[in-house]
Amino acid sequence: MKTPIALAAALLAWAAPLAQAADWTLDPAASRLELVATFEKAPVPGAFKEFDVRVHFDTSDTANSRLEVTIAVRSADFASAEVNDAIVGPDWFDVARFPQADFHATEIRRIESNRYVARGTMSLKGIRRPIEVPFAWSDERGAARMTGELVLQRGVFGIGTGEWAATNVIGADVRVRFDVRLRQRG
Repeated sequence: MKTPIALAAALLAWAAPLAQAADWTLDPAASRLELVATFEKAPVPGAFKEFDVRVHFDTSDTANSRLEVTIAVRSADFASAEVNDAIVGPDWFDVARFPQADFHATEIRRIESNRYVARGTMSLKGIRRPIEVPFAWSDERGAARMTGELVLQRGVFGIGTGEWAATNVIGADVRVRFDVRLRQRG
C-alpha cells in the first residue's frame, strides 16, 4: 500500500517545478505604472497610461526567467495639460525621436521568499543604462501580481536638459512604482 503513495508523491515532486515555469502577459486594465517627480521639493505624481509587460518566470529556476517592459512615453500623464505638453518636448522625453522606453532583464534572482530583483538594461531617450528592479511576486490559478518600487535619476537618461538640468526646482530623483497584474499565456 505504501508503494502507490510513494510513487504519487515522487511524481508530484517531479512535476511541481515544471508547473511553475510560465509565460505571463499584462492585464492592462488592472495594472499601474506610476512615477513621482518633485517640483520645489513637493511630490508631483504621474503615470504612464500605455505600457506592456511580458514575463517568463519560474520561481524555482530564476536563472532562466526573463522580464520585458515596453512603455509608450507619450502616454505619460501628470494630470496637467501644461506639464503633459512640456514633457513630450526635446528637453524632457523627446517623444518625436524616442517614442518608446524599454527594460529588458535576463537575470532575475530571489532575495527572500517572494521578493526578487531583475537586473537588466533600461533604454530611455536613446540612452541605455543597467538598472536593478526589485519586485514582489505572487501567482495563483493563472493570474499573477508583480509589485515594486525603485528610484531613477532623471539626469542619467537626459530627462530635463538645458535650463531644466539643474535639480533645485525639479528634483534629480524620480520614484517609479508599479502594480502589474498578469495573465498566464498558453
